[in-house]
Amino acid sequence: MTTADPKPRAQALTDLILTMFRANNLTLAWGDRIVSPLGLTSARWQILGAITQADRAQPVAWLARDMGANRQNVQRIVNDLLADGLVALEPNPHHKRAQLVVLTPKGKETYAAALSRYNPLVEALAEGMTEEDIAAAQRVLSHLRVKLETSDS
Repeated sequence: MTTADPKPRAQALTDLILTMFRANNLTLAWGDRIVSPLGLTSARWQILGAITQADRAQPVAWLARDMGANRQNVQRIVNDLLADGLVALEPNPHHKRAQLVVLTPKGKETYAAALSRYNPLVEALAEGMTEEDIAAAQRVLSHLRVKLETSDS
């Protein structure tokens, strides 16, 4: 029995990465359109989400690590959020210079408003996709993320 040669894994992964880059750019633009009426960008919204999802208040470096982002970029966005009154800094009992980033009441309200705009739109976006397909994509991307986090190159 003969079977067609499948694409080499490396080429298949390259195709996935290119699709992921395109989807990421489109997702960020989509997110920007959702939250721009709230004075946010996708990047600012992502930071608010990371603060909300954390088990406890964290310094910028930990938020950046959890997001897989550059600490300097996260610091710049946190500074913008501070200026807008969406976050505040609190003393860190474990480190004098690395203050903890927390949402202000205005930040909590803005994040909740972003979710109320997002939820019906993501429901519509999910139409035509099965939960199994979404879970499979999540597994592949999570595996790729772990490999990239532990890669030397």
